[in-house]
Amino acid sequence: MTATPPLAGYRVIELGQLLAGPFAGCLLGYFGAEVIKVEPPDGGDPIRRWREMRGDTSLWWRSLARNKKSVTLDLKTERGVELVRELIERADVVIENFRPGVVEQWGLGPEDFRASNPRLVYARISGYGQDGPYAGKPGFASVCEGMSGFRYVNGHPGEAPVRPNLSLGDTISGIHAALGIALALLEKERSGEGQVVDVALLESMYNLMEAVVPEYDGAGVVREPSGSTVTGIVPTNTYRCGDGKYIVIGGNGDSIFRRLMAAAERPDMAEDPRLATNPGRVAHEAEIDATLAAWCASHDAATLLAKLDAARVPAGPIYNVADMLADPHFNARGLFETVEIDGAPLKIPAILPRLGRTPGATRWPGGALGAANDEVLGGLLGLDSAALAELRAAGVIAPLPAEP
Repeated sequence: MTATPPLAGYRVIELGQLLAGPFAGCLLGYFGAEVIKVEPPDGGDPIRRWREMRGDTSLWWRSLARNKKSVTLDLKTERGVELVRELIERADVVIENFRPGVVEQWGLGPEDFRASNPRLVYARISGYGQDGPYAGKPGFASVCEGMSGFRYVNGHPGEAPVRPNLSLGDTISGIHAALGIALALLEKERSGEGQVVDVALLESMYNLMEAVVPEYDGAGVVREPSGSTVTGIVPTNTYRCGDGKYIVIGGNGDSIFRRLMAAAERPDMAEDPRLATNPGRVAHEAEIDATLAAWCASHDAATLLAKLDAARVPAGPIYNVADMLADPHFNARGLFETVEIDGAPLKIPAILPRLGRTPGATRWPGGALGAANDEVLGGLLGLDSAALAELRAAGVIAPLPAEP
């Protein structure tokens, strides 16, 4: 017997577009929530057409919109707003990632449901939060990553800060939103009341900044970029091997360092009292890194990793996506799921964390625009076929989708 997913029975209305809000909805849907995604009828969420395409739909969409029911409603029309209001009144959770104040202009803000749906959990994702002097500013993840302090510590000293080739601020904010929603749903079981979950891209990235605030306030130290190392922890670095591949070595534990240097054929450094603890290694970081860089440059990556594994030193390769798909551990751990798109298989990533008794799952990939209009607007809101046809004719909802 299959266990019931942890969020089964909760209904989520996902408003907004692109990444942060939709990723939060993706997480909730993966663990069993019914996620109704409201999209504009004239093209839907832009991610449907972003990056690599198969046919007229992006491959990204198939992953991000998994387990969601696409409903098209034009929020520029009074009837579209009315129908969204009816959906929210029947929901447990709303996710929106518009600029602060926009949903209030439509009469769809959290206060508009205080009386009609007091148990509603209303998650709001924006660049800078719902209040404060920057609340009204447009909040792109790239800008918020910079202001959060995250970009400052990335890259090499004296060079422009480096951006990871991912929409990291959006994804991290989506995770924060899903966590906030789960906490609010848990609390609601005690109080019987919903609440607003206020997630800012700026603050989500700020939440990753570890000790930078107390180190500055308590010691006057500004953490600077440090290339492929971590300031104050030695050795932990990325090294180029003789075959041109890169590996990461984490040898910063005292006993691990001794095993690392013995494996690197430097027993003198393994037993050097200057290097016995991390503060001493930090003081001699250049010497240690030069030794390890020379050792790595004289061997191929596979040989080095075998030596380091034998010595029980944490180390690993730098993988690209092709490496991931070929790796037996990734496959043994079930990190890929296969869905079918127009009769052809497509691998998409599994979503973590892994729950032992009530795991999440991909029940279907992201589908056609408005594919759930009849199911949701007809079945949930009770509109008959004539009313649906009238909405299509008026452009409030999209035409019938071409795909099933």
